[in-house]
Amino acid sequence: MASIKDVAAEAGVSVATVSRVLNDHPSVSADARTRVLAAVENLGYRPNAVARSLRTDQTHTLGLVISDVMNPYFTELARSVEEEARALGYSVIIGNADERPDLQDHHVRTLLDRRIDGLLVSPTDGGSPLMLDAARAGTPMVFVDRWIPGVDVPVVRADGRSAVRDLVAHLHGLGHRRLAIIAGPAATTTGQERVEAFREALAAYGLDLPDAYIGQGDFQAESGRLVTEGFLDLAEPPEVVFAADNLMALGALDAVRARGLRVPDDLALAAFDDIRWFVHTDPPVTAIAQPTGELGRAAVRALVDRIEGRPGQSVTLPARLVVRRSCGENPTPVQRSTT
Repeated sequence: MASIKDVAAEAGVSVATVSRVLNDHPSVSADARTRVLAAVENLGYRPNAVARSLRTDQTHTLGLVISDVMNPYFTELARSVEEEARALGYSVIIGNADERPDLQDHHVRTLLDRRIDGLLVSPTDGGSPLMLDAARAGTPMVFVDRWIPGVDVPVVRADGRSAVRDLVAHLHGLGHRRLAIIAGPAATTTGQERVEAFREALAAYGLDLPDAYIGQGDFQAESGRLVTEGFLDLAEPPEVVFAADNLMALGALDAVRARGLRVPDDLALAAFDDIRWFVHTDPPVTAIAQPTGELGRAAVRALVDRIEGRPGQSVTLPARLVVRRSCGENPTPVQRSTT
């Protein structure tokens, strides 16, 4: 990454002049200002992304880049982030990556250029050089829900492994033996982790997870629908489909209904990431609930600690199984999610 010295050399001015231009100081001539800004553009220099030491003040603004604002889980997460930030004296600027790495990096770059004090990100994949460079440069940063292996910043997330084990135990107890999963993107840590947890939980009961029972989704409803259609076309369809997020579960529900079938009579359905809507579907969906509000609040606290010079700590909170009626359970009073 270009340094402030590189900009000064490119523009033919002193480092002090570059600093004055970047801080909008009125004492700089129009010619010098033009040359400095041209050098900044040519070199791709981002003063607030390169090093924390270059900051001259605080804006009391945090950046939040979420994976998909249309996903109710991330909507709730953003709400809790904004509430906690406001309570601590910070405002929040939100960028929606729409599960696209290029759009994610666009928002990260824009937020860094806007002189935010710190950055919260739920990465869309694990290969963003921009975030690695920003972290190495000292930008206060926290990953929430997902993370990028090898980037040394605090991670605030839920541990869903225990809840996945509880789900598989529950399904096994109901007599289900052919269990399939609609997986999230393999490039995301949550996409990988949920498949691994599901496979391990099945193995504990001597059950396999054949390739035909692993459908590749993208955390979007349409992928859930397409994968479920593929499962239903198999010579031996699964008895249960476990969708690795709520939107893919809704897509799976659409696929079942489009064929005139019913959940759970023809195909049982469970989901990771409980949402308020699941109590209103017919039948209500059995799901794994994350402590979404507390994750958002904990992420803000960890980021503010880093901004204010304290060591931000990683936080892992438990997820829990919410049993309803979409897997063939006996009718019971509906359990409402607290997320």
